Amino acid sequence: MKAKTTVIMCAVVLLAAALAGAQETKKELTVEELYLRDIEFQILSEKAFSSDPELKLSVLDEIEKMIQDGQIKDRNKVEFVLEYLAMEGTARRIRENARLINYFPEVRRRAANLLGLLGGEQAKNVLITVLVIDDEPMVKAEAAYALGVIGMNDGSGAVKAILFTLEREDPSQPDNNLGYAICLALEKIAKKHGGIKEPEAYRALVRIAQGPYIRTVKQKALATLEELKKYQ
Repeated sequence: MKAKTTVIMCAVVLLAAALAGAQETKKELTVEELYLRDIEFQILSEKAFSSDPELKLSVLDEIEKMIQDGQIKDRNKVEFVLEYLAMEGTARRIRENARLINYFPEVRRRAANLLGLLGGEQAKNVLITVLVIDDEPMVKAEAAYALGVIGMNDGSGAVKAILFTLEREDPSQPDNNLGYAICLALEKIAKKHGGIKEPEAYRALVRIAQGPYIRTVKQKALATLEELKKYQ
């Protein structure tokens, strides 16, 4: 009986040792994975902070694939990189001999698009800032549309930023792409919130419908007005 008890005790000790070894291996793998994640982020950041616009665009390609594949491991880090690229050359300016050398509108446009796909409160806030500070119509159009994709309008912040962007447009020479994007954004936000309460939004759509835009944009403004009427 004593011998049998000794055998059982030995088996328990061996099992405990095996489990401890397995847990230690699992712990080591977890640390390794975290380390590799940090390395990946360091590489991504270095390329994003480079002076080469092609490298910056390659970073955006990588992030787009992460979003599409549902492989965002650290959302905060991705938001940080996208925010940096969305405002590079506007909020963050680098000059050499008084010449701005980091002004890449296509990079900012792509970053704005991905912020819309990523979604969330922080992405929304960055896009609102982009609308306010950027001076490129194609970037503003992408930011407006991205706000519509996210659909968040707490305190009417998104709608107000979109309308502010339209107000700054030269009424005699408006940008058709921006006008169309604003219509789409307001339409998307209305669908997610069961309408838009701000009367300024309706006036903005009438302004687009009556303004010197191409026919496609005018028709979209009228269609959006009809869509918004459904929620009243």
